[in-house]
Amino acid sequence: MRTLLTKLTSRKLWLAAAGLVTGIAIAFGVDQSAVTTVAGAVTAVVSIVTYIAAEGRVDAASVQAAAEQIRSAAEAVQDGGETDDGTAAAS
Repeated sequence: MRTLLTKLTSRKLWLAAAGLVTGIAIAFGVDQSAVTTVAGAVTAVVSIVTYIAAEGRVDAASVQAAAEQIRSAAEAVQDGGETDDGTAAAS
């Protein structure tokens, strides 16, 4: 599922799809200004969605790392102030 999500947020995929749709629209005689407008809108939306998804993943990883540090500190306090390597934690 994660691989599918990664592929669906790929700018290359969406730009390729926009290029395909643009080519088909021009082949069927759709007005060039309409094709340009739609292609520009698709490019803008895909860029924004990809940016939001990427930033969300970065933020989630940051929160997870902070949570791990808090868990480690809480465990050290519960173990009498010892760190993971068995040494006394700084006071």
